[in-house]
Amino acid sequence: MQEKGIRWRALKAAFPNTIPIFAGFCFLGMAYGIYMNVSGFSFWYPMLMSMTIFGGSLEFVAVSMLLGAFAPLQTLLVTLMVQARHLFYGIAMLDRFKGLGWKRIYLIFGMCDETFSINYSAKIPEGVDRGWFMFFVTLLNQMYWVLGATLGGILGSYLKFDTEGLDFVMTAMFIVIFLDQWLKEKKHYTALIGLLVSVVCLLGFGADSFMIPTMIGVLCFLTLFRKPIEKAGGFS
Repeated sequence: MQEKGIRWRALKAAFPNTIPIFAGFCFLGMAYGIYMNVSGFSFWYPMLMSMTIFGGSLEFVAVSMLLGAFAPLQTLLVTLMVQARHLFYGIAMLDRFKGLGWKRIYLIFGMCDETFSINYSAKIPEGVDRGWFMFFVTLLNQMYWVLGATLGGILGSYLKFDTEGLDFVMTAMFIVIFLDQWLKEKKHYTALIGLLVSVVCLLGFGADSFMIPTMIGVLCFLTLFRKPIEKAGGFS
C-alpha cells in the first residue's frame, strides 16, 4: 500500500506538467498518423512505430525511408543524424538517473525533447519520489503520442484534404519549445549560444550535415563557459 501511495503522489505531481505536451502530442501525433495513412500505410504502422521508436522527427523521416529503396547503412546514418541530440540529453541526465534501478531503462528509452525539458527543469514537490515522477512524465508523454498517432492513422482513411506541408508540424513544435524556454530564462546566454553555433554550422556544413557539428559546438561552448554563465544566472 505504501508503494502504491508513492506512485500515486508521483503521478498526481507529474500529470499537470504534461498537460501542454498532451495538447501538442495529440495534434502532432494525429498529423503523423494521417501522413502515414495518405502515404499508403494502415494505422498499425504509426501505432507500433510510436510505441517502439518514439522519436517524432525520426518517425516522420521514416515514412520516406519505408517508401524508398532498401538502404540499411543510409538509414542508420540518417537515424544517428536526426537523433544525435539525444546523446547530449543523456549526458545532462546522468546524475538524475543514478540509483533509479529498472526505471532508468525506460527513462533512457522514452527520453524525447519534451520529456527531457520537463524532467530536467521541473521542480519536484517535496515528498514526491524523483524516480517515479520522471517515470510518469515519460510514460504519460509517450501515451499521448501513441494515442495521437493511432487516431491519426485511423481517421486518415476518412479525411480527404491536401496534406502538403503536414510534415512541418515537428519543426513548428521545436520552435514553440524554444520560445517557451526563452520566456522561462532570465538570461538568454545559452539560447544565444545555440542560435549562433547553429547558424555558423549551417553556413559551414550545409542543411543536410549541420546537426552533429552544432551539437558538438554547443556542448563545447557550454562546457567552456559554464562557470561564467552560471555566475551570470544564464542557466536559471
